[in-house]
Amino acid sequence: MNPSAQQFIESQQRNLDNAIAMQNAFFSGFEKLVHLNLGLVKSSLEDLSAKTQQVTSLQDVQQAAKLVGEVSKPSTEQALNYSKNAYSILAEMQKQILSLTEKQIASNQQQAVELVEQLAKKAPTGSESSVALLKAGLVASTNLTDTILKAGRQAAELHESNINAATGAAFKTAEQAAEVVEKNLARARN
Repeated sequence: MNPSAQQFIESQQRNLDNAIAMQNAFFSGFEKLVHLNLGLVKSSLEDLSAKTQQVTSLQDVQQAAKLVGEVSKPSTEQALNYSKNAYSILAEMQKQILSLTEKQIASNQQQAVELVEQLAKKAPTGSESSVALLKAGLVASTNLTDTILKAGRQAAELHESNINAATGAAFKTAEQAAEVVEKNLARARN
């Protein structure tokens, strides 16, 4: 087998391995999301069952008001936790896919460099300027790709920090709302 055929086979094997790794990353993320949703359904059903039992044992309006306050707080926290966990899963998938994409791009760039080098060796006399132009184009393409990937990583990091800040603010707002409900219930009892 000649060297170029061997290189082609190796290149295709790397591409196939990378495609399989991407597929595994997607499947793993999907599996985690399904698990998260099943856990939410299970805990929701358990909470519903417990709250139903509490409702059947209510004896007066004050107990009902207290139950309403207890019901709203965990639901808000559950929703925020669910959102944070779902985002975490998706962010991890994004990181894996970005890493695999970078790996694939690096492999493709290496193949392009090798191809240009082979062309340069076999180029006829007088085509040095064409080969130099081809190499310059390859360098420019590599630099552009690196810039785009860097911008993508920075955008993902910024998005993640914004989500974390928003989640923290939402938790704080939910806690404040629960406190207001508790104060209103306390006033209503008096």
